[in-house]
Amino acid sequence: MIAMFTGIVQSKAQVFALNTQNNLMALTISCDPIYIDGLAIGASVAINGVCLTAVGFGMLETGQAYIKFDVIDETLAVTNLDLLALGSFVNLERSLKAGDEIGGHMVSGHIHCQAPVIHIAKTLENCAITFEVNENWQPYLFSKGFVAINGCSLTLGKVTDNQFTVHLIPETLSRTNIGLLTLGDKVNIECDQQTMTIVETVKKLKL
Repeated sequence: MIAMFTGIVQSKAQVFALNTQNNLMALTISCDPIYIDGLAIGASVAINGVCLTAVGFGMLETGQAYIKFDVIDETLAVTNLDLLALGSFVNLERSLKAGDEIGGHMVSGHIHCQAPVIHIAKTLENCAITFEVNENWQPYLFSKGFVAINGCSLTLGKVTDNQFTVHLIPETLSRTNIGLLTLGDKVNIECDQQTMTIVETVKKLKL
């Protein structure tokens, strides 16, 4: 069965340990013990929107839980996981189970590209963040459409040739690591698969 996610980030987790050798990263994150309840070796967990396989988990002396992952070279090349350091905060979501509510949109955990932050506008009640994206992915981004940013399902605001903006509520900023972004930070982008399918189908029909 293919693992799927909703894009509703459940928690921020913190990088507890990491070691990269021969283009393989051994990554350990610490989290609330609730997120290892029912977890099994081989289960899928989204970290910053990247579908990873749990290779170990347990409890720390601090009372926090830990989950271990192996991150291969292709994943490091495509995603922002290669930018992680000890203490970095990542977004965590366990995979969707039958009967779960889909509060966001269907997310596969397969990252298409990275996008840097180019503008942040904050007030007490609102936050708008603008990202720059490679023009190859622009056809799949529409105003009021969906995009997953670091695994968080968001609605697109203004979209131009190589930029898009999202508007964030305080709950999203506090629950996810998007609230920690600064100018130049790179995020993982997963375009909506349904949108991609429609766009590609229309392209073929026009040929």
